[in-house]
Amino acid sequence: MDKKYYGNLAVSSAPHLVTGLDTTKTMAMVLIALVPSFLVSIYVFGFRVVALTLVCIVASVGFEWLYNKLMHKRQTVGDLSAAVTGVLIAFNVPSSFPYWMAVIGCFVAIIIVKQIYGGIGRNVVNPAITARIVLFISFATEMTTWPTPSMSTVDAATSATPLGVLQEGNVADLPANMEMFLGFIGGSVGEVSAIALLLGGLFLIWKKIISPIIPACFIGTVFVFAFVYYAIVGGDVSALNMAVFHVCAGGVMLGAFFMATDYVTSPIMPVGKVIMGIGCGLLTMVIRLWGAYPEGVSFSILLMNILTPLIDQLCIKLSYGGAKKNEK
Repeated sequence: MDKKYYGNLAVSSAPHLVTGLDTTKTMAMVLIALVPSFLVSIYVFGFRVVALTLVCIVASVGFEWLYNKLMHKRQTVGDLSAAVTGVLIAFNVPSSFPYWMAVIGCFVAIIIVKQIYGGIGRNVVNPAITARIVLFISFATEMTTWPTPSMSTVDAATSATPLGVLQEGNVADLPANMEMFLGFIGGSVGEVSAIALLLGGLFLIWKKIISPIIPACFIGTVFVFAFVYYAIVGGDVSALNMAVFHVCAGGVMLGAFFMATDYVTSPIMPVGKVIMGIGCGLLTMVIRLWGAYPEGVSFSILLMNILTPLIDQLCIKLSYGGAKKNEK
């Protein structure tokens, strides 16, 4: 039978969608989009990035396969979602992070956050983000020990991230925005190059894998919040320069394009996506400027994930209304 007519006699309820895109192809696109950042990270931190990423992929896929095997469930490792989770976990830790600790993060993401709740499509929070927070709380020293980039002229094994330097009040020691844009700085494996993440994110938008609403609102809110804050209380620093700094520094680009846009844990409707993006941006800047921890992206996305069901309910009610209660 001609593929064009395959399944045309199937009877089902609306909506009737005709598309060749499935979970495997979607996840493959995400992996392709992460390649530029992966290559820059290898250049900046060396080939240990490759080993760390492979360990996380193998551990994530292995945990998913083992869980499905023990629970007598259909194997889902072929949909590549576990592989994407493994890559994102590797991108969220320093390149020097011990392998066995990374495996613990993979266990948390795949078994506890994803599979126990029913597998892909049923997790209530982003697995990779949750794994990063668990690793940070459990292994704070290892998660905040940043190897010095290979092209750096500093004679030291470790160095502070730009956000760490800012928190210490050493504004004069901040790297140039162009250095952060290109990726020649310290930080987590997949966070160092803003341009690489931007290229990957634009690729996903071009392929219509993700909507541009959440990344635009997330990044835009961070930029505007930082600009207004430093324009009012910034002292001698340039508000525009610091606004660009906060967009390029830390995990804003990685979180905005690859984590906050997760299908399962982000709102469905456009208005909800706007709320999600703005909420992530606001929480990120509040934590960065007034919190004890210099970075707030992970916590902001996790909190907005928790609020996503409520955001969906609110947006559906605003858009379609609801049945009125009978008045006595």
